[in-house]
Formats: sequence, C-alpha cells, structure tokens
Amino acid sequence: MRAAASKPDDEQASVRRGVDLRRLKERAADCTACDLYERATQTVFGEGDPHARMMLVGEQPGDQEDLQGRPFVGPAGRLLADALAEAGIPRERTYVTNAVKHFKWLQRGKRRIHEKPNGRERQACYPWLEAEIELVAPRVLVSLGATAAQSLLGPKFRLTQHRGELLPSRWSAKILATIHPSALLRMQDREERQAAFRALVADLKHAAAYARR
Repeated sequence: MRAAASKPDDEQASVRRGVDLRRLKERAADCTACDLYERATQTVFGEGDPHARMMLVGEQPGDQEDLQGRPFVGPAGRLLADALAEAGIPRERTYVTNAVKHFKWLQRGKRRIHEKPNGRERQACYPWLEAEIELVAPRVLVSLGATAAQSLLGPKFRLTQHRGELLPSRWSAKILATIHPSALLRMQDREERQAAFRALVADLKHAAAYARR
C-alpha cells in the first residue's frame, strides 16, 4: 500500500471496501507506505469487537506493542484498561487501534523511546484507519491524544480547546477527543495524576453514554 495521495482510485478502493477486518489486518502486515516499517518489528493492527459501538484510537504502538503485535498492551494500555474498568466499559466490547501502525522510536541507551509521527507518516497510515472505522462502524470514536485527534479531525485541531466534546465527523460516528493514557505516566505529582485519571474516566463515561443511545 502507498500513501493515500499517491494511490490510484481502484487500488484505494481495494483497501477500504470488500474486505473484513481479518483480511485488512493481513494486508496491513505488508505495508511499506512510509519508512517506519523498516525499523519496526511488525505492523500493529487494531483488535476488539468487530461491531463495537465505541472505537478507541491512539497515536502509535509503543515498545511492548511493537514486540507483541497488539495495541495497548504496555504501561499506557494497562492504565487505559483501568480507566475503562472504572468507567464501567468492558474493554472486550470496544475496538482499539492506533492512527499509525508502526512504532517510531529513538534509541536511548538500551531503551527504545517513542518519537512522534510526522504528518506524512500519519497520512500514509490513514487508509488503514479509515478502513477500520468503516468496517467496525462505531457510534463514537474516542481519540486518545493530540496526534490521534488530528488524524481524525485535521491538523488544526487543538485538544486543549475541545477536549471532551462530541464532535461531528465525516462518518456517522461522533468523535470525542481526550488525553492519551501515556500522558498520565509522565506526571510526577500524585494528585495531578489522580485528577487526570478521573478526567479521563469522565470522558470515557461521556463517550459510552452517547454510544448507548
């Protein structure tokens, strides 16, 4: 697959239509639309309920996700699981994915440190994300972090201005943007971290209430 801007119409349609999630995941495994695949262990595709009313979209896989080939299985994923449980949302009834499907990282000592994907990398992965949305057809999309929100709502979107709002999208789903769980992991102050966790739970509850309508 190549970036959306350079794909012929018939090839673009083959990515988005006429396949189920299993087949789409198989196709994404061979994606070379940008250079990120060269250093990543594997493509990390979405997983969960194929008919979920709530889809959660993060930025990109982290170190553990890259190694295990599954989204949200590292420290941020465990924190998200805690927030979903606190909000009364069974994770198995959601669909979780990322805007970018390969891990972008920098070496720092023995650790691989997350590096923010750029616009071209987000654009290259967008057809996969769009196809997931169209196949799952959720009622609400929860974007976790600014990068995911900008992939769904455009580069001018500002999370600080519109966090927690139910916003229209080009699909039938509404979009609710909130922080990424990894932001909480970077907070040193315990009270600040607890307040941020409560706010994340409140956003998830808001999205779930809309999804149940």
